[in-house]
Amino acid sequence: MSESKPAGAGAGRGGEDEVVDLCRDLIRIDTSNYGDHSGPGERAAAEYVAEKLAEVGLEPQIFESHKGRASTVARIEGEDPSRPALLIHGHTDVVPANAADWTHDPFAGEIADGCLWGRGAVDMKDMDAMTLAVVRDRMRTGRKPPRDVVLAFLADEEAGGVYGARHLVDKHPGLFDGVTEAIGEVGGFSFTVNENLRLYLIETAQKGMHWMRLTVDGTAGHGSMTNKDNAITELCEAVGRLGRHEFPVRMTKTVRSFLDELSDALGTPLDPEDMEATLAKLGGIARMIGTTLRNTAAPTMLGAGYKVNVIPGQATAHVDGRFLPGYEEEFLADLDRILGPRVKREDVHADKALETSFDGKLVDAMQSALKAEDPIARAVPYMLSGGTDAKSFDDLGIRCFGFAPLQLPPELDFAGMFHGVDERVPLEGLKFGARVLDRFLDQC
Repeated sequence: MSESKPAGAGAGRGGEDEVVDLCRDLIRIDTSNYGDHSGPGERAAAEYVAEKLAEVGLEPQIFESHKGRASTVARIEGEDPSRPALLIHGHTDVVPANAADWTHDPFAGEIADGCLWGRGAVDMKDMDAMTLAVVRDRMRTGRKPPRDVVLAFLADEEAGGVYGARHLVDKHPGLFDGVTEAIGEVGGFSFTVNENLRLYLIETAQKGMHWMRLTVDGTAGHGSMTNKDNAITELCEAVGRLGRHEFPVRMTKTVRSFLDELSDALGTPLDPEDMEATLAKLGGIARMIGTTLRNTAAPTMLGAGYKVNVIPGQATAHVDGRFLPGYEEEFLADLDRILGPRVKREDVHADKALETSFDGKLVDAMQSALKAEDPIARAVPYMLSGGTDAKSFDDLGIRCFGFAPLQLPPELDFAGMFHGVDERVPLEGLKFGARVLDRFLDQC
């Protein structure tokens, strides 16, 4: 990965010497979020982050929304405090991991094959560590950012952010006074086109969500009897229809911009009517991009009954629904048509879609910082198929981007790292990210 970096570029910059150790420490703090407060919580991680910030002279605050569910916030004074402030946010919780499925213990922070392995390595304790490393280095060397920077290390993102970002936005909005722009996760990672060009995907949009519970009521009875009002049968048929349904392609502004950039990079026209051929050229990130072409609804859980010879009176299912910016109403109408009148649909958690333009001084700073460390870099906009804490900060009028810079080897299945088995991040990628983030803060 380092072949394109100019000699001496970024040597010792941005705390790159300690970013790996910081990330290892964070991975070793189990912050598994099961969505019901049954996990260990984020308190230990919040205290660790606060300690590392306090060591260099900052005054971090810890906010606990529920026992163990804690977030850490600090503010760095910039050279010109009259300018609007920048928010850098990351979450410290992770999805659960079953150690038996992994090559290396997901909470051991082991280093092997040039990578740091563990749950949270890319989602998103890598960015947490990069932020800590850069801030600690800048505070030690007395390098103020051009404007105030608010740091937020948040709980509960993996379950919708209710006990993290949403809690702070609703209960402590003053923490973000003056903030107009933000950077967070799932953006700034590389996609190698060829030896002369690497695209770095900057998140400017993300799909909205409807996590839903589906319910069908039927007639309970004995399992040996004929029952034409079986709730399980009705629900399974509806879930089958939904799971197999392919929603129509809808070309949003961000996806169109990404495809235009990709077409230019490849030197090949891309046909919006033949997206399968387009996706085939994207390798591992095709899964990320492919799901931003249409609304999606994935059945994820089923539940019914309590005894083999009893037909239950009710059956339930859960669905992870994601809709494109501007297409929420169409999505909900399609859902009701596919499911049919017998299925009751209710939200477990819902949040909006986001989309901003790919322009402005902050975007210029991203491009400049990337190119300084990788001369063949080109920043391009893309849409995230999932969601982040940006949804909460958008409610405060903050313009949000996904920018957690990583230079990745072409063979790494980056998309597969998210919530996957054997999640890992290249050590050189972490160091690269710290250098880029440091340069970005010089210009933000």
